[in-house]
Amino acid sequence: MSLSIENMRKDIRMRDESDPKMSNAWLLVYLIPIFAAITAMLTVFYIVFATITTPWIMPEETVALPLLAGLTILLALLAIIGFIVSIILRYKLVNRRNTHFKRQIFLFDDIVAAVKAIAAKKGVDVEVGLASCERTVREAKAEETEKSAVLWAILSAFIFLAEWYINYFLMKDFYKHERREDGFWEDLGKTLDKSGITFSVPRRTEATPNRSFVLYLIVTIITLGLFGIYWLYVLLNDPNEHFKYHMQIEDQLLSTLESIAV
Repeated sequence: MSLSIENMRKDIRMRDESDPKMSNAWLLVYLIPIFAAITAMLTVFYIVFATITTPWIMPEETVALPLLAGLTILLALLAIIGFIVSIILRYKLVNRRNTHFKRQIFLFDDIVAAVKAIAAKKGVDVEVGLASCERTVREAKAEETEKSAVLWAILSAFIFLAEWYINYFLMKDFYKHERREDGFWEDLGKTLDKSGITFSVPRRTEATPNRSFVLYLIVTIITLGLFGIYWLYVLLNDPNEHFKYHMQIEDQLLSTLESIAV
């Protein structure tokens, strides 16, 4: 039993690497092109205003050419920065999906092993309850397969539809993952109770909703991409809230099982 508990400790210690919380500062990826467009419009307005109001002091060429050259350089820099940061962002979003799902499978396997050891020590038959937990793990292994973070990050930079597909599977995969987890925790709680172990599964304060991809896509198109800022916020925040719950329930469960293992 001590080996399975130690494996659980290792799985939980992996949290910092596998479940990184991403800052809302990544929303700047969508604000960069907006800032570039505003800058371009203000520069054009200034050139027109300066040319009309003071043509005898500042000839059109004197005003326009340096400003247009500076504007071109600024927009080019913003485009390059936005291009690079966008690739990095998509990579991080897909990669943390992969690493979290992988860690969770390891953790669930080790939890099942630990409960089996405890039940055997107590002489309690928990095969039925654990069978449901093990089925959940098998489903996760079959459905939560890894998606290449590098490949999708690069594709999203050159193919617009790839970015939408990333948004789609990030929303849907985390929703299904969380519902599957809820079933696992419920079955585990019943199994522990049957084994005489008191463990109250905490309730989620922020459950991941089943968001409509089609609705989000339509609103994004109608708003000329502005809704994409909120869409990105959802992709950042939903997993962040999901990880907070993991910290709570995993630490409580480990503490409970450790007290029995002593």
